[in-house]
Formats: sequence, C-alpha cells, structure tokens
Amino acid sequence: MNPATSRRNFLAAAGATAAVVGFPSVLRGQDATDHKTLKIGLVGAGGRGTGAASQALSADPNVKLWAIGDIFETQITRSLESLQPLAEKIDVPEGRRFVGMDAYQKVLDSGVDVILLTTPPAFRPQHLRAAVEAGKHVFTEKPMAVDIDGIKSVLESTRIAKQKGTTLQHGFCWRFSPNTREGYAKVLSGELGSVVSIYGTYMSSVPKPSTSIDQRDPKWADVEWQLRNWMGHEWLSGGPLLEQAIHTVDKVSWAMGDIAPIAARAGGGRAQRKDDGNVWDHYEVVYEYPGNVFCTVGQRQFPDTFNEVMDRVFCEKGTMEAPSRVLTKDRAGKITWAYRKEVENMYQVCHNEWFAAIRAGKELNSGEYMANSTMLAILGREAAHTGQRITWDELWKKDQDLAPDTLSMGDSHPVDPVPTPGTYKLG
Repeated sequence: MNPATSRRNFLAAAGATAAVVGFPSVLRGQDATDHKTLKIGLVGAGGRGTGAASQALSADPNVKLWAIGDIFETQITRSLESLQPLAEKIDVPEGRRFVGMDAYQKVLDSGVDVILLTTPPAFRPQHLRAAVEAGKHVFTEKPMAVDIDGIKSVLESTRIAKQKGTTLQHGFCWRFSPNTREGYAKVLSGELGSVVSIYGTYMSSVPKPSTSIDQRDPKWADVEWQLRNWMGHEWLSGGPLLEQAIHTVDKVSWAMGDIAPIAARAGGGRAQRKDDGNVWDHYEVVYEYPGNVFCTVGQRQFPDTFNEVMDRVFCEKGTMEAPSRVLTKDRAGKITWAYRKEVENMYQVCHNEWFAAIRAGKELNSGEYMANSTMLAILGREAAHTGQRITWDELWKKDQDLAPDTLSMGDSHPVDPVPTPGTYKLG
C-alpha cells in the first residue's frame, strides 16, 4: 500500500476486498506439529515491540527473528542492540531491516511465518488486515484501534483469520497473569456471588513525556513530529484511557464476562499536560451494565503523585482485589484467600501459549473480545469528550476515523483541537 494512501480509503475498502482475498497455505495441521523454524517479523521496534520480540524468541526453541520494520531507523538499531542476549536467534541482515511507512508490508513480504504488531495503535487495523490476508500468525498489542472505524475493520480481520485457521493473539497482558487469572476465576465462577460493582484505577505519571516543541527539528513536517510524540496525539494513540488504562477497562470487561454494557457516562480533562498535543490526562468513566451494575474506571497521568493500578470487584459475598496482590475479602473486609505462589511473567505466558497453539495447530483467535475491550475504552472516551451519556448500540452506529486523510512523513497536519465537552461531536 502506498504510504500516502488515505487510511479512510483503506477502512472503507477493506470490507469490500475481504471477500475476494485468496487463502494461501498456513502453518497448521501436520505442518504445525513438526520442527520447522518459525520466522518472526517485528513491526514497530520501540520498547514494547522489543519486549514482545524477546518473549517470542524465548517461547519456542526453534524460532528466529527474521525481519524488522519501523518508521525510524534508530528504533531498529536500538531494538537489535537490546536483543543481543538472544543473538543466536537473530538473523536480521541489513536487507531485512525496513524503514518507512510501508515497512510493515516489506516485513510481511520477507518470508516470515509470525508477525508482531507493536506500532502506535493508529496503524493497527491496517497492519492487522495485511497480516491476516497474508496468512500470518499474528500477535497484536493493545489497543486494537483508536476509533470506531478501526474496530469495525479489526472485527473483519478477525473473521478472515478464523477462515484461514491462523492464530490471533493479543496484548491484554493481565489475562495471562497466573495470579490475576485465579482471582478473576473466583469472580466468574460465582464463588463470590454476582458482581455488584467494580472500581478500577490506573493512576500513574506520564509514561513517555513528549519532546519539547523547541526541540523540533525544522525539517520535520507535522506528521513526522507527531509520530515522534505519538502518545500526545489522539489520532495516533487514542489518548491515555485507550493507550494505557485500557488494561483496567479490559479487566472490567473480563469480570463482567465480556458482555456488552448498556452505556457510559464520563468526565475528565487536560489539567497538567503542557505539550503541543491534544490528549487529555485524566478520565473518570462509569459503565452501566445489565442488572443495575455500575463499573467505574479512574485514570490519570500526573507527575509526582500517588500511583495505583488496582481493581476492586465487589460481589454479593465479598470482594476480589487485583493485580498487585490478588486476594478476596468477605463483606467485613477480612481476607479469605490470597494467591501465594510464585508468579510467572505474564508477558512470557502470553507468548508461550501462543507458540504452543501454533505448533499444535490449535485454534486461537481472541479478536472478538480484544475488539470489544477496545470499543469499551472508546465508549468511555467519547462519553467524556462529548459530556453525554452514550449507549453501546449508539456507538456502533457511528462512523469515526481520527487519522489525517493522507499519511506521508512530509505531510502538513495541524494539531487537532483538545476535545471540549458540550461542543465536541461524535461521528
């Protein structure tokens, strides 16, 4: 795909072209159980991508990193340096280090079997569609998209992957944490009775401060500058509720059995951010579920403040708390159970289970609930930005694509305005 191709045109055309895509052979059945070396491609060589590559290389004895793509060459260089402890599994010569907006396609065309999609999430729907159409096994980081049109595309890509029998793994890492799994199992089994309400927090400092505007190189056009500071721009990151606190949103969905909510109402704002981006830095979202269940997510990114990432699931017979220490309490607050075993690294568990499924030819497709959790975060963001109560059904009827019409590094794209409740409109 031409790097300047309109993302809107891609999202509009993707559904129409899916029906005529050919299905090449993929690694499954007898092929899946042999000892073939699996070639891994990495698209997005930042910190999370490098971490995912390390975990993928550690998950199976017969894999190698085959190709890397990123829009910035320096990211590839740093990533390969960080991966040197696994050097015997790395085979990425200069000819398979791809730079630019179309690097993802070159990685896919390089002969890889497995692809890791870890770029800023604005590109996830487009990269995921290309990967599943190419018949690759896919790991995709959260969130799966930044807008409604992107999620609709992700669901279509999920369908294509199911038809081809390729795996689709996700980066909602807490669902792979052994202790957190055990805690949520107690909720979902009904051991604590029905869920009454949930309060989840993601209170942190700014994870990646933006570069000061006075450090902008004059040769960097708007799109390149914003890509270098992608967390501060909603069209690239989706904002902090979607990019970071989506973990908490996902755990709300998990505790509720991944059912659809009725609606959300929310507030928030931009209290302390001083960069030239347009994202907010705090949200408070209340999700309304059937049965008169209300679930609240509190998120903020303020420097030099109290940090907490905690989920409290209140049930009829007690409370489950996770993830820093996973335990249950009775109604009086007395601890009735606590996870006391050593906890395996959840990121590694994710990749171990994924590669085991690939080798065994097992079905593994998490597309629907990973899209559901991303849409749940979008629902909260849009309720906050509009200042309105928005229903789940209403959200799905909207069209929303946050990206510029064209995407080339040299393009002009003034910073989008900061959303103002009461005047901001959805779709």
